[in-house]
Amino acid sequence: MISQVLRDARKYEETAGKAIPEEMRPGFHLSTRIGWMNDPNGFSFYNGEYHLFYQYNPYSSHWDTMHWGHAVSKDLLHWRYLPAALAPDTDYDRDGCFSGSAVTLPDGRQLLLYTGVAKETQPDGGTCDLQRQCIAVGDGMDYEKYAKNPVLDDTDLPKDGSRYDFRDPKIFRKKDGSYGCVVGNCDENRDGRVLLFASEDGFSWRFERILAANHGRFGKMWECPDFFELDGKQVVIVSPQDMLPQGFEYHNGNGTLCLIGECDKETGEFVEEHNQSVDYGIDFYAPQTTLAPDGRRIMIGWMQNWDTCPANSSDQPWFGQMSLPRELSIQDGRLIQKPVREIESLRQNEVRHENITFTDVLRLDGVTGRRVDMEIKLRPGDAENIYRKFAVRFAQNDVYQTSVSFRPYEGIVKVDRKFSGSRRAVIHQRRSQVRTEGGRLTLRIILDRFSAEIFVNDGEHVLTATMYTEQAADGISFFADGQVTMDVVKYDLVSER
Repeated sequence: MISQVLRDARKYEETAGKAIPEEMRPGFHLSTRIGWMNDPNGFSFYNGEYHLFYQYNPYSSHWDTMHWGHAVSKDLLHWRYLPAALAPDTDYDRDGCFSGSAVTLPDGRQLLLYTGVAKETQPDGGTCDLQRQCIAVGDGMDYEKYAKNPVLDDTDLPKDGSRYDFRDPKIFRKKDGSYGCVVGNCDENRDGRVLLFASEDGFSWRFERILAANHGRFGKMWECPDFFELDGKQVVIVSPQDMLPQGFEYHNGNGTLCLIGECDKETGEFVEEHNQSVDYGIDFYAPQTTLAPDGRRIMIGWMQNWDTCPANSSDQPWFGQMSLPRELSIQDGRLIQKPVREIESLRQNEVRHENITFTDVLRLDGVTGRRVDMEIKLRPGDAENIYRKFAVRFAQNDVYQTSVSFRPYEGIVKVDRKFSGSRRAVIHQRRSQVRTEGGRLTLRIILDRFSAEIFVNDGEHVLTATMYTEQAADGISFFADGQVTMDVVKYDLVSER
């Protein structure tokens, strides 16, 4: 039975979403149907299609009481909106249906596991968000909330666990057919950790252990955990809040953290071997992964930064988009990310320039555009005198530009959007320390109408940034302080809807 709250949301999004012209949306990134979007939820392959739900406020382009938006795709690039899947319409989720995940049950139904939020009055008269885990089951279109919700609450937490920071369950099927899920939590000092729960049927759950803990290293509360096996290793991905910077690896504010290790065969405890950022740019948070039918582990994230959201104008009809889905692997103990190979199906109009040696500013014939897949291979033009800086500038005209630069002596890649048209003093630059030998570097830059994703050295580092520069600014130019030799291959990305 569909509640009136959900019925109203579906009616509103159907009408309001049609008023947004296609050219106002990204070409091949999923954006919210209308209103506000944040975290990806329930990323899964079900009944022959990829399903992606998302945190959703259909009624405003700012965050408010959370629903679940819903879209499907056969290729991860062309998305079709379905009606909103969840609305805050019961006592236990009256103040929001927060993030969660999805799994296919043996009987063919799809189970959604999400965080229900209800404000609880405190002794001082204030309120806090009581967070509990809930279930809805459906057919890929309509979902019914479980009669025994919530299925996990504060009685299932370790004794020092916060009942107000207990959210974002990620469910997975085990090899024996049973289920596990990881949930974000923190202790009384807001120190983040990932809790592991187990279930035989996906409905009745029990606490197993603290899978991974922060111990004061990476920010505070850990949000949106994920846990999976990849190339013989166990991987934990979380999004810590309130991080302090650590060199060029971690930045201030909300970030993304990847822990790579193994689970002890006797105790099941996760033993960390390596940690790193997931994305080194400005706009990437709360990623979630799924296993594709062909065995690829694919990740997608919210392509935004909480610290820049206040600059969002209230008069725009939509705000929020997802990153390009990425294929994951582990090489030499490090997480590697590459754009999903399906993106190559959008390529048209190849332009190739090889062994171009230059200094100062250069423009190349046929190298322009705002929906572009471009690979650049850099090397010194003079091996005895390595260049001091290289930059590529895009979304460019006489007024605007966004750039990616590389300084080989420091091994620093920087994304910079301060000239992209923003009128607010928010985050406009981020830097990353990358691997380079003698000034050699590979950059793959994927541009959509409102974003840039930069893959360094075949996915060793990724830097993501949104930009809202006027679409007429479609120039691309290159800059070198010193002598640079480069190869450039550029494609237009044409998404037929």
